[in-house]
Amino acid sequence: MDLQNIALAAGLAWASGLRLYVVLFLVGIAGYFGWILLPTHLEVLAHPLVLGTSGTLAVAEFFADKIPGFDSLWDAVHTFIRIPAGALLAAGAAGGLGEGSLPLMIAAGLIGGTITAGSHFAKAGTRVAINHSPEPFSNWAASLFEDFAAAGILWLAIAAPVILLTALLFAIPIALWLLPTLWRWIASIFRRIGQWGPA
Repeated sequence: MDLQNIALAAGLAWASGLRLYVVLFLVGIAGYFGWILLPTHLEVLAHPLVLGTSGTLAVAEFFADKIPGFDSLWDAVHTFIRIPAGALLAAGAAGGLGEGSLPLMIAAGLIGGTITAGSHFAKAGTRVAINHSPEPFSNWAASLFEDFAAAGILWLAIAAPVILLTALLFAIPIALWLLPTLWRWIASIFRRIGQWGPA
């Protein structure tokens, strides 16, 4: 498994935690037009039916993610979609390497799922915190940042794999620090809300 495959697997997993359908659509489009050579197990993403579906869902997610409150509901539902999909994409990027590729695919899937979970929960927790603010502009800014970040991660995975992997090495400890802090803060919000009920 060469550096390009490692970066692609990691990039697909990382970006999927932010914008799964954009990832599926952009990778599929790139493969369809021959801009990149897709690994064998990811070639299906370039099929017109898959492109139509992922493109439609990408547009739906673009707008759903801009609605304060609804974006957190969307994230909650997609906890059960993004993480397995990120694992499958990472495994697919590691596949097609001939005999002995199955252990690589399993390892890539496990690591990829973990990376996707980290980026997804960091995104979801941040958005819950942002939604606590009454104005919608910070929500829109965060959502647009995530749109561009997902596309940027994919571009780096293909064009600059060393930079992508270096950025991921910095992002992992930041996420490990951020996640407990975010979720403790969110838990404190729910505790305060619970205290507003009748005595």
